[in-house]
Amino acid sequence: MKDGMPQEKIVDTSPELKRPLAVRALRRSNVRKKIAEYLFDISPNYSYTSEIAYNVRTTPSNVIGAIRGMQTRYREEESLLHLNIIEEKQCGKNVRLYSITDFGKEMLKTIKDRR
Repeated sequence: MKDGMPQEKIVDTSPELKRPLAVRALRRSNVRKKIAEYLFDISPNYSYTSEIAYNVRTTPSNVIGAIRGMQTRYREEESLLHLNIIEEKQCGKNVRLYSITDFGKEMLKTIKDRR
């Protein structure tokens, strides 16, 4: 850009540019993919971290990492929330519920169609 400002924010907000990143993130992480598939299966309902962990057979910390990012193990830019694959709903002080977005449904369909 001419004014020296990075164009990163443009990439972060464009669904078209997130598409290949979302497909890659779902293919690279079995946990991310299982979480998205579980939320797809229960859609339009929401679920909480420990319930997701129980249903995808992993730990709650792995679920949190896949959803929000966690240091180097789950990069934040490849997290399900950052890529708009799922959405978070704040319910009360410490309760967070998650659901798949329409974009997330589309991304799951894309990776299933390419098999």
